[in-house]
Amino acid sequence: MKLLLISILLAALAYDQASAGQHWAVLVAGSNGYYNYRHQADTCHAYQILHAHGIPDTNIVVFMYDDIAKNPSNPTKGIIINHPNGKDVYAGVPKDYIGKDVTPKNFIDVIEGNKEALKGVGSGKVLESGPDDNIFIFFTDHGAAGLVAFPNGVLYAKDFNTAIKKMHTDNKYKQMVIYIEACESGSMLEGLLADNINVYGTTASNAVESSYACYYDAKRQTYLGDVYSVVWMEDSDAQKIDTETLFKQFTTTKKLTNTSHVMQYGDLKLGAAQFVGQFQGEEAVVKPPQNPVTDYYNAMLKRDAVPTEEVRLSVIARRLAVEDNDVEKLALEKELEKLINERATIAKTINEIVSVSLSINRAGLYQTVTQQRLKLTQHDCYKSVTQHIATKCFDLQNEFVLNKLYIMANICEVGLRDFTVNNAVDIVCKNRMEFEY
Repeated sequence: MKLLLISILLAALAYDQASAGQHWAVLVAGSNGYYNYRHQADTCHAYQILHAHGIPDTNIVVFMYDDIAKNPSNPTKGIIINHPNGKDVYAGVPKDYIGKDVTPKNFIDVIEGNKEALKGVGSGKVLESGPDDNIFIFFTDHGAAGLVAFPNGVLYAKDFNTAIKKMHTDNKYKQMVIYIEACESGSMLEGLLADNINVYGTTASNAVESSYACYYDAKRQTYLGDVYSVVWMEDSDAQKIDTETLFKQFTTTKKLTNTSHVMQYGDLKLGAAQFVGQFQGEEAVVKPPQNPVTDYYNAMLKRDAVPTEEVRLSVIARRLAVEDNDVEKLALEKELEKLINERATIAKTINEIVSVSLSINRAGLYQTVTQQRLKLTQHDCYKSVTQHIATKCFDLQNEFVLNKLYIMANICEVGLRDFTVNNAVDIVCKNRMEFEY
């Protein structure tokens, strides 16, 4: 009891100290395409939470492709929901950077406050934060070892953490919190995010596992959310976040995210001492009485959840199960067959790149490279190799490709130089392979 009182006192003191500055936020949905509905739904829901808790639109920067709300496949045009029978989360969301402007470079320029670089791009809005301000960053999309994807290009862990260090050096914040929803998202912070620069981060998964989609909606024929994101946001919707610590939200999210290992990184003392509201908005919101259906939603997470790389396959299989039109059924069967062949081709190609790379004198490392999960430390080699694959072989936005990139990280970790692997890529990928998805 005494320890609890001390913890509350420390949190209250920290809350008073932090409340003098402004709140800033950057929300990113790093995908496009209707089957990725859930990423923009997550981002829009996050905006509604921050907006409801008093963070002004001038201080919230939103990245989303914006091809879901009015998509021909969306039966409720102009509406996006994030849980079954949920309310619209799309209304009012700022469209700062949409379409071709949703890029890693623009994201880095935004968080570093580089207004000059963004003149004439989107809204041009950047973080204009200072040493007394708190920042909240939420990213949701596909990921792989040491990177997260954007509709065009990928953001590498090393580059992201370099930008965070620059923000710290430039006094761009007092405290910062980062939430990342993506496969292998722990690799974006693990061993990279310093614990002495007032930054606390949590991720949907550890460095080697998938994150999961959830809440399949038969009407919309897609998944509405991602497990980690849904859990932390439904917690923010239900709790008084001005008195809930970041660590409490982390433990709740970790407990209810029953599909992957939710992780925390950086300044863990910050997580224990600061309130969620100091980053998601301090303005009090009247919470509705707890809806007993909420427990039902959370019970659905495990039943409906699928690994991110299985979403397209799962959606088509679900549509097939209820389709009674023979013509439509045949089209779906062909689409499913195409996806299965696509995945097999990608796996075969990656393995061939490994074989050629190791063929001179390291053939004995094939099993290690293709079957183990080595910790990524050779970031420059990995970036060079994956960028060359994107140029010569296939799109890094493809979730089947992302799911195999750990093999490219491994091949750098066992000591091969990037030019050796890139030469193998040239040999294997003589004809560029592209997949529609």
